[in-house]
Amino acid sequence: MTVIFKDNGSRTLAFEKQRLEAYIDEVTDGFPDLDKEEYKEAVVSNVSYKDSYSADQITQLLTLQASERIDRNGPQWTYVAARIYLKKLYKEAARNRAYDAEDKYGSLYGLLKTLGSKGVYDSTLLRDYSKEEIIELEQAIKPERDELFTYVGVLTLAHKYLASDKSKNVYELPQERFMVIAMKLMIEEPKQNRLNMVKEAYWALSNLYMTVATPTLANAGKNVGQLSSCFIDTVDDSLRSIFDSNTDVANLSKNGGGVGIYFGKLRSRGSDIKGYKGVAGGIMGWMKQLNNTAVSVDQLGQRQGAFAVYLDVWHKDILEFLDVKLNTGDERMRTHDIFTGVCLPDLFMEKVESREDWYLFDPHEVEKVMGWSLEDFYDEKEGRGSFREKYQQCMDHPDISRERIPAIEIMKRVMKSQLQTGTPYMFYRDTVNRENPNKHEGMIYSSNLCTEIMQNMSATVIKEEKLTPEGTIITEKTPGDMVVCNLSSISLARAVTEDVLERLIPVQVRMLDNVIDLNHIEVLQAQLTNKRYRGIGLGTFGWHHLLALKGIRWESETAVAYADELYEKISYLTLEASCRIAEEKGAYPLFEGSEWESGAYLERKYDSKEWDELRTRIQKSGIRNGYLMAVAPNATTSLIAGSTASIDPIYRQEYVEEKKGYRSPATAPDISSKTIWYYKSAFNIDQSWSIRQNAARQKHIDQAVSFNLYIPRDIKAKEFLDMHLQAWSAGLKTTYYTRSTSTVIEDCESCSS
Repeated sequence: MTVIFKDNGSRTLAFEKQRLEAYIDEVTDGFPDLDKEEYKEAVVSNVSYKDSYSADQITQLLTLQASERIDRNGPQWTYVAARIYLKKLYKEAARNRAYDAEDKYGSLYGLLKTLGSKGVYDSTLLRDYSKEEIIELEQAIKPERDELFTYVGVLTLAHKYLASDKSKNVYELPQERFMVIAMKLMIEEPKQNRLNMVKEAYWALSNLYMTVATPTLANAGKNVGQLSSCFIDTVDDSLRSIFDSNTDVANLSKNGGGVGIYFGKLRSRGSDIKGYKGVAGGIMGWMKQLNNTAVSVDQLGQRQGAFAVYLDVWHKDILEFLDVKLNTGDERMRTHDIFTGVCLPDLFMEKVESREDWYLFDPHEVEKVMGWSLEDFYDEKEGRGSFREKYQQCMDHPDISRERIPAIEIMKRVMKSQLQTGTPYMFYRDTVNRENPNKHEGMIYSSNLCTEIMQNMSATVIKEEKLTPEGTIITEKTPGDMVVCNLSSISLARAVTEDVLERLIPVQVRMLDNVIDLNHIEVLQAQLTNKRYRGIGLGTFGWHHLLALKGIRWESETAVAYADELYEKISYLTLEASCRIAEEKGAYPLFEGSEWESGAYLERKYDSKEWDELRTRIQKSGIRNGYLMAVAPNATTSLIAGSTASIDPIYRQEYVEEKKGYRSPATAPDISSKTIWYYKSAFNIDQSWSIRQNAARQKHIDQAVSFNLYIPRDIKAKEFLDMHLQAWSAGLKTTYYTRSTSTVIEDCESCSS
């Protein structure tokens, strides 16, 4: 007879087959297509095989047997496995919080008090919400929405985001995480309407219509960490600026922020220092320093820091820069832990296309001789503008040294690195700056770690440092624009098919706007920039999921047209929501003089009565956020929401999701005999269709999109080059990773199934 140990071995029970089968009937209820009897038989035979089992081992067995059955023929087993895992979570939370596990959820007020006393939650939740308000919000929690989670989704949420005590004991449950986030993000709203706003935010989160960015999901309502995803810094060409920037990005990284860093102002190898010629070491030494910082300053022991460095393609160090992640050559010149991005003007791409020469310059020499910096200019119009004029002046000046190299040779080095390492990212600087609605206040030199953020940047410089009579040191800095990424994403497959965009987006924009005021960022210039522009990044995920549900093939004109139509609608609703908040709270401080105020940004894009009315309204009332839309990668949060990542195609219809702490089979979402034909895998898709789709959506996004290229490793150089030329000429602002596979491409999964 098999014996079951419960309560850590303090109780023993004889194994009851009927009781286990009743449990299986409960967790499989609502899934008539699953072979429950075969599942029961497998579980029971495993239990009967051993003399004893603990209750936890039974749960693990049930979960394992369910998860192993997840495939394209039985995708619903993911919800069975999720139910089993959730029941385990309910029991653990009930035990730790001392309530009846049959209720699933305990007292929200009690949870806030318990984790507040343990130093996990911040004190503002209990301070600013009354007990009566918290009880009302507890009654708004819908435990049944836990059933929306896939197995991988709930595992990801539980392992990485749910609040536990310092010993990792479970206290917070999924719906409570969503409610705490909603409470925190709406905490400073006017009290007369605040609870309704909290409930709306909870509705949006708990129905998985949207996700907040990973730092917000992990940290909102807690005592540690900040709420923003990443930051972008500009390094000035001075020793002090380089080291100050290193300190700043280390402080940002330790709290979970990824960092993009623009190195284009730094002098090249062999430049002069204080008139001594040929002594500058170039950017590689500073790259090594950053690499050490990324490795050394890890993010609360979870992972090492994540930095991306950007450099202009005309910089004299560009060839060394393009080789930094390769596994060949001088190891002293390699920075394997730094991601790279190259900043490309239209003129360079034209030279590549026409197979002409390109010239490299030292930015320090240009600034010293010419009195201006080449990186501060861009072409205001396609085919003409300030950058190419200044570039030509540098070529013509007798006192400016230059290196000549065929443009195509540089492009070959770019593509070689991309095939081997996935980087550099591509940043099309003229397109970016022409489309910048805040060009009246600055310049966009580069992007962030994921290439979707496009906001004004400038370096912070030391103004004065002095010793006071009292013996203290005062440092005065002129703060630059250090960009802050505040992100959130719509789950397209769920929100569009359930027709909730008009209700969802105003809530989402308000939540994002409130992140700006609630965030505590250690680096002060980042705080200032955050409040000056009030930049947000509303994005999307689940594009392939949505196409599959709608029966739209990826490689089709219909998909391109649908991207155009849908993202125009999302853009309109986002702008309208931001304008409405501006009418209530005021426009962002730098609105005056922007292309939002003049109407130029919208005027050059749209010509309809509806858009004209919104443009006039924005000109009159302002807009709350200087930057509004950006599509991030969403790899982790899309898992929680049970959808596909970002605007990417799926890798495979069936795969194994492996994260720290768990491993589970998974399938493309909602895969069935109807949708399987629309789930073509990324490496089997003609990338020109992906580029065309992204060009269609980019028209409606004021910032950019994390857009990956998927290519076979044996791709011909001309084909690869043509992809880049198509992306640039189609008006893409960036491309993110180049993801390549082996020389053998697998057959179409839909056909082979």
